[in-house]
Amino acid sequence: MGSFSIWHILILGAIALLLFGGRFKISDMMGDLGKGINSFRKGLTEHDDPPRALPPDTQPDGTKKDTTAQS
Repeated sequence: MGSFSIWHILILGAIALLLFGGRFKISDMMGDLGKGINSFRKGLTEHDDPPRALPPDTQPDGTKKDTTAQS
């Protein structure tokens, strides 16, 4: 009780490596995440094709209007 096992030391070492050095720093990972989010938002706002208009005999749900029934 009160002593560190090998797992505690390995986890602390991994955290220290992420924070202070190594190839993958947290600041680099957060920068890449921010670039990805910006790219995703830009992709959502850009539209390649203009919205299509429904034909005049079509209802908003995509079904055709029944022109044979008279009320």
